[in-house]
Amino acid sequence: MSEIALAKINSFAPVAQQAEVSPEEPIFVLTGSQLQDIISRAVLPLQAELQDLKNTVALQGKKMAALERTQDLQAENSFIQLQLINDLRKKEPGKTEISRAEKIEKYLEARPDHKATFETLKGHLGVNKDRLLEAVKTLMDTSPGRYGIIRTPGDKRKRTLIMLPK
Repeated sequence: MSEIALAKINSFAPVAQQAEVSPEEPIFVLTGSQLQDIISRAVLPLQAELQDLKNTVALQGKKMAALERTQDLQAENSFIQLQLINDLRKKEPGKTEISRAEKIEKYLEARPDHKATFETLKGHLGVNKDRLLEAVKTLMDTSPGRYGIIRTPGDKRKRTLIMLPK
């Protein structure tokens, strides 16, 4: 009877899934606790590995957070540095630059053509090229539109500061 039942059950299963049971193969009978013990022994190492992976992921998360804080701090420091550099570039002219600018203004007013080459102004003020440029910039910033810089006629390499008519 059991053979007939087995034949009918196997007829419902697809051909690829049908397994022949050999009467020579031993049949094992396990209790629930034995099966649970086998599963526990197989799963326990996997649980330990899973916990190690969770710890590693948590540690990596902490490292990422620390790196992000460091990056934010570096970005903030870079921003502060750029602000300081910008402030240094926009510095107000000092007393010396203002005094030199006033001397240039008086010198140009006293000249009949109201112009002078940069070389002449350097000699008049007794300063080097950089200090002269600072003084000219101060003069032009304090009186916008009143002064201009042109190339010297006859020598295009030299520049001339000219007082424009009012």
